[in-house]
Amino acid sequence: MSLLVVGSIAFDTVETPFGKAERILGGSAVYFSYSASFFHKVNLVGVVGEDFHPEELSFFKARQIDLAGLKTEPGKTFCWHGRYHGDMGRAETVAVHLNTFGTFQPRIPEAYKKSDYVFLANGNPKLQKSVLEQIKRPKLVVCDTMDYWIKNEKKALLDLIGRIDGLIMNNDEVRELTGMYHLIAAAREILKWGPKLLIVKKGEHGALLITKKDFFTVPGYPVEVVRDPTGAGDSFAGGMMGYLAGNKQLSFKTFKKSLLYGNVIASFAIEDFGLERLKRTRDQEVQNRYKKLVQMMTI
Repeated sequence: MSLLVVGSIAFDTVETPFGKAERILGGSAVYFSYSASFFHKVNLVGVVGEDFHPEELSFFKARQIDLAGLKTEPGKTFCWHGRYHGDMGRAETVAVHLNTFGTFQPRIPEAYKKSDYVFLANGNPKLQKSVLEQIKRPKLVVCDTMDYWIKNEKKALLDLIGRIDGLIMNNDEVRELTGMYHLIAAAREILKWGPKLLIVKKGEHGALLITKKDFFTVPGYPVEVVRDPTGAGDSFAGGMMGYLAGNKQLSFKTFKKSLLYGNVIASFAIEDFGLERLKRTRDQEVQNRYKKLVQMMTI
């Protein structure tokens, strides 16, 4: 099974109570790809500027990440500067420069067009739809979105939602999209529009999986020190989709396990700035945390 991600590649500057990291590698496609590579090969489609040097992603060669879909365009690479306070539950955007990502029009390589599993990282729903139209008969398409697109591109987002299998959002976004307060009722409403499943990100409290017939909740893995929550959601999605891509059956049980693995991978990502903790993570550590998380949920 092949796994495709289309998303951003960025230089991030991040400030938290634990310090400041400047111009570190980030972006949704980067966090997703590295996280998914613990379980499965990943094909990445993204764009960078002329200021992006090949060695920035040289360590990806040691992972299962194919970069044939990475394009370099005139200009600079997407840059984001964020600052976290207190419990670091939400980032304050200090500055954002879309640069080449602002005019990004993804062209999916021919070898990627038969991808079985597709993750459309957070972005303009019109762009996400254009990607989907280039893929031939995918087995599972999951999309991430955010409040900005709900406010500014709701019509396009609703059109996209009717064409995908799974949607990832947080509590507030689910309620904003539907205008309904009760989370489960709001989720069921979204499922009427086309998707087979909705994953609700709940930060340190884990995640919730909802289908038309069932629902499942998984707690967040307890982390003693959170140094940088940037990329946690994309790391969660990467762990989840990577695990799914490695399985032949998409049963509800498989989806439940994928949420556990997504939470485990995200728990490593937030323990250091950027990708640093993920780069030190070993497969056995992932399995150890998975087992502990299962034990936490067992009476």
